[in-house]
Amino acid sequence: MVPTIHARRDGIVIGLIAYASVALFYSAFDILAARGTLYTVDLLGKAVFRGLRDPGILQYPIRPDLTAIFWYNGFHLLTSLAIGLTVARLIEQAELHPARARMVLFTIVTGFSLTILGVGLLTSPLRAVLPWWSVVVANGLATLLAGLYLLKKRPGLWGRLVLSAG
Repeated sequence: MVPTIHARRDGIVIGLIAYASVALFYSAFDILAARGTLYTVDLLGKAVFRGLRDPGILQYPIRPDLTAIFWYNGFHLLTSLAIGLTVARLIEQAELHPARARMVLFTIVTGFSLTILGVGLLTSPLRAVLPWWSVVVANGLATLLAGLYLLKKRPGLWGRLVLSAG
């Protein structure tokens, strides 16, 4: 079954909310750490697209790589949109088939946990500047804000998902 236009629209909005909230969180995180707004994005871009693996380089000032920043932002945006579209499709399935609500809730919670675990493990060489707690908080903030959007757009969703799954 093809997702409805509402599920696609909600998925895109969810993805954009998640992308923006994580980006803003890490911008604030970097400003508070006196590193500049794009420091973390620059390091992640260098790790993903340039092969940065030596955490020893973090002891020295490093120049921002605008290409790595651009590509990482694109990667993060596309990943966020894919997750948003998937979550919206799952929510749509739970609404169309209430018996699936428990599985949908389990899938969303598992996906959240696996995302944190995956990002945490992939960024382990950068742990000195990208602590675990920041990965959890950034993804938790994205989930909270996207969830609030869904709850506002789909009144009664909480009850349909949580109460029917309980």
